[in-house]
Amino acid sequence: MKVTAENIDNQQVVLEIEVSADEWGKAIQQAVTKVANQVNIPGFRKGKAPRRILEQHVGQKALLDEAYEIAAPKAFDAALKEQKIELAAYPKFETVTAEDGKPLVFKATVTPKPEVQLGEYKGLKIAKKPAEVSEEEVDKHIEQMRDRQAQMVEAPADAVVADGDFTTLDFKGFVDGEAFDGGEGKDYPLQIGSKSFIPGFEDQLIGAKIGEEREVKVAFPEDYHEKKLAGKPAVFKCTVRTIKHKELPALDDAFAAKVSVFKTLAELKQDVRAKMEKTAATKAENDRRAEAIQQAADNITVTVPPVMVDDRVTQMIQELSMRLEQQGLKFEQYLQYSGTDIAKIREDYRENAEKNVRTDLMLEAVAKAEGVKVEAADLDSEIAMMAQAYGATVEQVRKIIQEQGRIGDLAVTVLRRKTAQLIVDSLTE
Repeated sequence: MKVTAENIDNQQVVLEIEVSADEWGKAIQQAVTKVANQVNIPGFRKGKAPRRILEQHVGQKALLDEAYEIAAPKAFDAALKEQKIELAAYPKFETVTAEDGKPLVFKATVTPKPEVQLGEYKGLKIAKKPAEVSEEEVDKHIEQMRDRQAQMVEAPADAVVADGDFTTLDFKGFVDGEAFDGGEGKDYPLQIGSKSFIPGFEDQLIGAKIGEEREVKVAFPEDYHEKKLAGKPAVFKCTVRTIKHKELPALDDAFAAKVSVFKTLAELKQDVRAKMEKTAATKAENDRRAEAIQQAADNITVTVPPVMVDDRVTQMIQELSMRLEQQGLKFEQYLQYSGTDIAKIREDYRENAEKNVRTDLMLEAVAKAEGVKVEAADLDSEIAMMAQAYGATVEQVRKIIQEQGRIGDLAVTVLRRKTAQLIVDSLTE
């Protein structure tokens, strides 16, 4: 096997790989045997048809393609080892020559993982932030609990709309005196102050009586998703149909007994504070951990190949699409509702994607420098945690991971986590 390497733009390398005619011939023979055992040819037992007959039946190209799939991956792996290249992205292949009796020649455009020069990553000085919870924060949490116990009460017939009220209303919107599509609603539910309508819309309904028609004058935002309406003034003719307001329960011992296992309001507040302090402490530690990893990543010297960032952006968009699917929303619908497109999302994600790639490169470099290894027990522990999170058995999760060929990905995840913990454990204040 012969290999030549040529550096091209964007930190990529073109490998031209030549497999000898002898080795290529062996691959062709393996392909003939494999295909012969897969097809039925009249007059011949499976696997016994000669090559000439087989070529007439499936075509010479099919045999050569099968031989390529046998020979090329093995030659490509050997070329990577010879050139000491660790892939940073999926390669692109191009066949140069794949003929019977001649050497197989193909090209692979690859992106090697860049060299990482580590900076300071151990003994980073990051102060622990106090996990304090104020009395106001506790009171706010209690008020939220109280709000969840509120009852909706129908306002009397002579009531007027106030901030925070829940209303239903009919409305019809006009731009330049003409009604526009999507600008009409009947018995539409709207909480005043929720800011779910165009800015200024809800404020102008305050003081309106039930059954009163009121004109609301607003201007659509310049970045409004419906381009025909963006930046234009509009008039909405509105009629309030119903008004409801929240009636909060009294803040006393009875309330505490209803919403918790405690008999007094003082005990409830004490429990809320303890839980909030625990949450605040966890957040402070997570923030310190994140700051440490970010500092270590900022301290490396590396030139990140553009394709690695592009691939990470694609991965982030795929993850977004999966989250949307779980919420019952198609990705295309999300683009429409948010008034954006895939190009804009890719651009918005690019900065974070590059940070993520730098962090991964840093962690992998530190793991090599420190000799961090992933043991079988580490993988077992990770699978056990996944099983608990998904409500499945360890055996079920392990089987899925193995069937999907994701053991390698899992090992990388564990390696990065162990390395990150090494950095965090070495922190000083």
